[in-house]
This record gives sequence, C-alpha cells and structure tokens, in this order.
Amino acid sequence: MATTLPAPKNPGSSAAAETAELAAWLRLTTTAGVGAATARKLLAAFGSPEAVFAAAPAAREALLGPRLAPALASAPVHLERVLAQTLGWLAVAPDRHLLTLGSPHYPAALLQTPDPPVLLYAQGQLSALAQPCTLAMVGSRNPSPQGAENAHAFAKALGAQGFCIVSGLALGVDGAAHRGALEAGAPTVAVVGTGLDRVYPRQNHELAQRIAAHGILISEYPLGTPPLAPHFPQRNRIIAGLSLGTLVVEAALESGSLITAELAAQYGREVFAIPGSIHSAQSRGCHALIRQGAKLVESVQDVLDELRPAHSVRAPVQSELALGEPSAAQPAPRAKLGQGVQGQLPHAEAEGALLQALGYDPVGLDALQARCGLPIAELQAQLLEFELLGAVRRLPGGLFQRLGRA
Repeated sequence: MATTLPAPKNPGSSAAAETAELAAWLRLTTTAGVGAATARKLLAAFGSPEAVFAAAPAAREALLGPRLAPALASAPVHLERVLAQTLGWLAVAPDRHLLTLGSPHYPAALLQTPDPPVLLYAQGQLSALAQPCTLAMVGSRNPSPQGAENAHAFAKALGAQGFCIVSGLALGVDGAAHRGALEAGAPTVAVVGTGLDRVYPRQNHELAQRIAAHGILISEYPLGTPPLAPHFPQRNRIIAGLSLGTLVVEAALESGSLITAELAAQYGREVFAIPGSIHSAQSRGCHALIRQGAKLVESVQDVLDELRPAHSVRAPVQSELALGEPSAAQPAPRAKLGQGVQGQLPHAEAEGALLQALGYDPVGLDALQARCGLPIAELQAQLLEFELLGAVRRLPGGLFQRLGRA
C-alpha cells in the first residue's frame, strides 16, 4: 500500500481501518531482523503490510527462508506501545506525518536509490520534500571559523538561488548550513539519526523548531530512538539520496561527511568540495575528494554551473560570494561575511599589505609582524579593525586567521 499516514481523525470504522493500517506498517518496520531491504522484498511480493501478515507462513518462508520468516508470525511485544506512542505523536499537530514507499509525498529522488527507507517520519512542511533543486551540505562537527562561515554563506546564497539545503542537524557545518538556508527564506531538510520526538544534539533544539516551521525534519527511526552511533552513518544515505549533489564544506579524513560524498557518487549525483589550508587536518577530507574527482568549489557559481535549474532565472551571484581575492575588475566589498560591524575596510594599501601577509592559515602575532614589518602597536590596531569588520578572526593561542569571502 502506498500512502501518507496521518493520525486517524474520523470516527467509527474509518478510524479503526486507519489505525490497523498504521499498526501493520509499524509491525513490519519494527520487527527484529526485518530491515528495509527485507521489508521491501515482502511488499513487492505481497503488496501491503496487511497482506504480508495475512499470508500463509509457508509463503513467507518460501520468500525469506526458515530462519527469518518465523519473526513475522506474531506481533512484537512492543507493538502496542509503539502504536500508542505514534498515534499520540501524530495527533499533536497537523504537520506530523508518516510517509510510506510510494506515498505521493515520498521524495522521488530517494526512491531512485538502492536502499530507500520503507517508512519516513516527517515533521514540517511536506512541500520541502518536493523541491526540484536540492543540495546536501555536510562537513565537520568542529569546523574552523572559516569553515562554519563558508557553510552559512554558501547555504544562504544557494538558498537565494532556489536551492533546498539538506543536512543532518549536527553541530558545526550542518547547523550553519541549515541556518544559512533559513536566513535566505529557503526550505531546508534535516535528516536526523534519532526518533523525531528527540532532538540531538540538544543545543539545536531551537534550530529544529525553526526547520519544522519553514522546512522539514525527517527520520527513518521510530519514535523514542536514542542517538546511537551506527544510525548517523546510516542516515547519510538519505541525505545523499535526497539531493542532486553533495557539497563537503570542511572535513577530516575520518569524517562521516566522506561517507555521504561516497554514497552521492554511487548514486550518480554530483560531489563538490571546498579546499582549505594544506596545514589543516579539517581540510584533508576535502582535498582527498578533489583528488578522487570531486569538483573543486571556490564560489557559489561553481555549484550553480553544475546544478542551476534550467527553469530558474535568478539574480547574478554577487562577487562577495567567491572565496579568495577580489579580481582586478571587482573592488573589495565594503562588508565581509560574518558577524562583524559593517563598513569599509582600512586603507587599500593596508589591506593589500596586511591581508596579503596574513594569508589564509592561522598565524601568530610575531610571525605576522616579521612578514609585514609593521610596528607591533600599529599591527595590533589594524588587526582589531579587521576583526571588527569580520575580515579577520582571533583564534585561541594568540593566533589570527583571515576569513575568505564565502
């Protein structure tokens, strides 16, 4: 059966039928040993969860074998509790849904992947799942200041260009990407690794509420599911599967973001990566992806060139949405991205000398003074001015880092 399951609202037999249907889907997806692949196999053979459980045991055994088939013979002991919990959750608000395979609201792009979830719990605006242009943005949970600003700025700019941003609600790059999309007034999809009655990490509770109001939260895990470590790499296949492409903003070699990128490549989707400092461990994952064929991204235009919707006509991307130096034809922008005071940078000569000396790697005051030759007092004054403008970030350990125009 292909349907979107709301909370039963009609009295009498209709409500009973809806509840029975919901119970069958929950029984299928929460029976021990029955994963998404087995559930899809059963649905293909019998047509609906109700038909799966109504079938003769011998028919199920012929399909699954003698080891797994007996698990489907009786309902799990926890089914009543799970059903009551799910009905209560659905009844709280009209923006809560269960999406089954083939539901009109089930994301079409996800159906094209090898392992789509049989059931998706959703909270928010279903229209966010129907956006034609989607981009996954993933990266480190502990990004550098520049990495976090890149994630926010790229998501905001791409959202303004008509993209729906998909990420995982984690700290760091994920959260920055969701916030950037929301600031652009664009929809954003958060794929979580817990039940939707929980928010993980807790620090993102307010962000999750904003996403539900303007985008959507989705999970394949039943309500009450805690944040278990294996769930997060598993949910990455959904992030990749929902999207036309995946942009890795900043990631170490062992980052789970590389799993998302690898899955995107397997699905035939585009993979993008933003390069970083050769001295930063948080950039090595992106560099590895680029060596493997991911598209190097220095500006929003690099993504648009590959994925911009043919039917969409948007304003040109502004020059401050490019990483690195402004070109000779473009004057330096008056304001930098970030939370600094808006205004003009210090004198052009000072900008050329000091910012050139800073580069983009973290540097200490003594090393910077040796590079540019300015007296320490003057150097500190200029650094403070750049810091207030959002062009330079002060890091722990007395280091300074120049912020690019993401």
